[in-house]
Amino acid sequence: MSDVFKYKGFIGSIEVSAEDKCLYGKLLHVNDLITYEAKTISDLEEEFKNSVTEYLKTCAELKREPQKPFKGTLNVRIGKELHKEVALYSMLHGISINEYIKGAIKNLVVAEQQANYVKSN
Repeated sequence: MSDVFKYKGFIGSIEVSAEDKCLYGKLLHVNDLITYEAKTISDLEEEFKNSVTEYLKTCAELKREPQKPFKGTLNVRIGKELHKEVALYSMLHGISINEYIKGAIKNLVVAEQQANYVKSN
């Protein structure tokens, strides 16, 4: 999925139901289930924004912090944008963020070990 909506730090999917002849989506990377639907892309984007606004309003009424999809921290602070890119890549490739980061770190360590081996020989 390459097309998503973005609003107030939230990301929402854009899906098509041929059977129901409608567009729909949900907020990504939050545990709460927030969905929206419409007949056109413009209306779907508006419904997405309304859903985010209502979610924030409901959280305020319940006196609870809204779940933010990207806080920018893991066990290692990597920044919001890199966190978002890692999450989207992981989702698109069907692996967890943890698996992706472990693989990236492993690849870097192996590459450095190979470079050091070449230098020492």
